[in-house]
Amino acid sequence: MFKRLIFRLLSVAFKLLVSIPVVAQLPVGKSGDPGMEIPRINLNPLPLYGYDRLDYGMTISIERTKGGRIWSCWVAGGDNEDAFFVLNTSDDNGKTWSNPRIVIDPHDTSLPFKRRTIVGALWLDPGGKLWLFFDQAMTYFDGRAGNWYTTCSNPDDQNPVWSQPRYVGYGCTLNKPIVLSNGHWLLPVSLWDRGKIREPYFANAYHELDSLRKANLFISKDKGKTWNHLGGVAFPNPQFDEHHIIERRDSSLWMTARTANGIFQSSSYDGGITWSTPEKYLPHIGSRHFIRRLSSGHLLLVKHGELNETTKFRSKLMAFVSDDDGKTWKGGLMLDERRGISYPDGFQAPDGTIFISYDRNRETDGEILMVHFTEKDVLNGHQKGKSSPEHRLISRPLGRDKLPAPCTLAK
Repeated sequence: MFKRLIFRLLSVAFKLLVSIPVVAQLPVGKSGDPGMEIPRINLNPLPLYGYDRLDYGMTISIERTKGGRIWSCWVAGGDNEDAFFVLNTSDDNGKTWSNPRIVIDPHDTSLPFKRRTIVGALWLDPGGKLWLFFDQAMTYFDGRAGNWYTTCSNPDDQNPVWSQPRYVGYGCTLNKPIVLSNGHWLLPVSLWDRGKIREPYFANAYHELDSLRKANLFISKDKGKTWNHLGGVAFPNPQFDEHHIIERRDSSLWMTARTANGIFQSSSYDGGITWSTPEKYLPHIGSRHFIRRLSSGHLLLVKHGELNETTKFRSKLMAFVSDDDGKTWKGGLMLDERRGISYPDGFQAPDGTIFISYDRNRETDGEILMVHFTEKDVLNGHQKGKSSPEHRLISRPLGRDKLPAPCTLAK
């Protein structure tokens, strides 16, 4: 009885808290604001977070260190308020993968609402430091979320050391930052629309952020020591934005984003402060796409289906190359044609090999997969006579009493 009374009092206190106007960047760790408590990095997640305890898989990001180690990050728990992050590594180009090495799970049963982590990105900066951006919010979305990061200066070591998380600002980052020709860093940050708020207690919270509910950019002029809001684009019918930033050869900036009506685009000619009116760029099912500049100077695009196709399902993940900054695309390599695949992210190794990760059947199989190929393979439309690259398994949750698929995950 006493426990029920305490829980009711906490619930009432939380209702009062979220009804009070707050500023965009609250003091980190402010008393009474559990959404702003500094997240904890769990460096010893076993056995609680072993593959046999996991039952969901949604890919987030993949990155390669200077020493050749590959880090992968995915969502466990669900695409909902139960979400948390899991990371593992490979030291043989993705042939075999470790047990979960890091977990970011902000859940706390003492809180009146669930607290989750669901969006983030892995990125290797020019100096070789590995960054992990991740968000934290109450419930699925509390109207604000918080964008955090932790860094690792020795990501190739046996015992990597990760920094205490630091707060960037509101919103979340799904795709990797870019480094501009002038040395500044640009970070894509999305602040979701109010329609993503599912919990009534937060229905009227954070209205002061409403003008910033769009695909934002944060800039750092000191190699990530500080980040400041630069500008942003409000795309029509947005679906989480999931935007990419490219610096064109003429120094203008190009942004692409996910919407309910396909991939939209916008351009900036003043360094990201102001942007052109968004317009449709390519047809696409409502899902994440991937664009990144390759070492050749060309652009890589990974999307569902052919260039002018909107697939009926999340299927037919394909890669294309552009040599004119996205005006036209060439080639067309089928990476995986099956249904239930989505959310590509990737990197290019020093030898030119391109690695792309994605997920398959999140709720059932929960597989996080990887393929690798070259720019030439994309242009040829095949890889050494095969119609698609070999699929390598990064992780698979085994907590639903499924039989393990043939794979080389750590025991």
